[in-house]
Amino acid sequence: MDAFIISIGEELLIGQTVNTNAAWMASQLNKAGIEVKEIRVITDRREEILDTLKAAADRSDLVLITGGLGPTRDDVTRDVLCTFFDSELVMNRQVLDDITYFFKQRGRTITETNRNQAMVPDKARIIRNPYGTAPGFWFNQAGKIFIAMPGVPYEMKEMVSKHVLPALLKKEREQYIIHRTVLTHGIGESYLVDLIGDWENNLPEEVQLAYLPSVGIVKLRLTAKGKDEEKLREIIEKEVEALKRIIPEYIWGFDDDTLEGVAGSLLRERKETVCTAESCTGGAIAGRITSVAGSSAYFKGSIVAYANQVKTNLLGIKPEVLQSHGAVSQETAEHMAQSARKLLHSDYAAGVTGIAGPDGGTEEKPVGTTWIAVSSHNKTMSRKYHFGDNRERNIIRASNAALAMLRELILES
Repeated sequence: MDAFIISIGEELLIGQTVNTNAAWMASQLNKAGIEVKEIRVITDRREEILDTLKAAADRSDLVLITGGLGPTRDDVTRDVLCTFFDSELVMNRQVLDDITYFFKQRGRTITETNRNQAMVPDKARIIRNPYGTAPGFWFNQAGKIFIAMPGVPYEMKEMVSKHVLPALLKKEREQYIIHRTVLTHGIGESYLVDLIGDWENNLPEEVQLAYLPSVGIVKLRLTAKGKDEEKLREIIEKEVEALKRIIPEYIWGFDDDTLEGVAGSLLRERKETVCTAESCTGGAIAGRITSVAGSSAYFKGSIVAYANQVKTNLLGIKPEVLQSHGAVSQETAEHMAQSARKLLHSDYAAGVTGIAGPDGGTEEKPVGTTWIAVSSHNKTMSRKYHFGDNRERNIIRASNAALAMLRELILES
């Protein structure tokens, strides 16, 4: 079985709303062994919806539709579905009771507009919506399945998780799709291609490799498809183990891991702590560390020493160090890390100083020049980076590099 996802809404086409629904549905379908052939974003216009439904019916066995099921005049999906499936709207008592209860729980009276949402296509099976007023619709036609759901993410996710996927998985599974993603840092995509070229050329025919580069990180996604799940997993894991032997120094995690999560797990296991002293990143590293639930167990705090005066007054960096070497230097980065670790009584600290841009660079230290230091009781490690001329990317890259260096130092300790 393969799938076609239709996302309806002008707000998606003008960039006002990011289409997270389609990405989430695609990931869930993939886990269930259902391959998504196409994702299409369209307007709320009747003709556009009808044309897309026809195209989807020709291309896929399963069509998932989100958006346009609300109570306002621009929500036309329900009426278009009636036209497409030659169906009529009828009052559904169960849906009306659900809507009435929904309003009662919130201390409100149901309106006529919302009562109208209980009018449903007579050829559809109803998917109840405990979190909203618009039900979902399940149609079967000529061996094809069409499922329409609200565009509100948490309403759609409830329907997919509790109703759609369990029903689909009752059918005999045609194939398994197994993914394993290897996460690397510290090496560019083109260099990676050269390093693992022989390994890639000898991958089994069941396995496909995709390079997924982002800011400072390259993901290697291995995908295997077939009927024998256990065999596919064995094949994938064998190739991952081979990759670990080829590029061990660049691999830091797998699948949904994050650098902050990996470093945090190491600290929690060792019952150790970390802090940061940040200049050009402005607290971004601390923000990423504290985005992990439970980080209070190992994160002490952060000193955002953006101005030289703060570096001197709070971190105790001597003015002559700043004058002799500059705020963006190995000496300053190391002093920042060492001082923060002592001030906050932490086992580890990261110090970052650089020129994020777009201004402030010199011939000697162009925009993107960044020094990062990580310090422990026994060792201070520092490195110089040239990240480029884009401020936003420089901050992300510096944060990635600092967290990767922190992980490295923890593993060495």
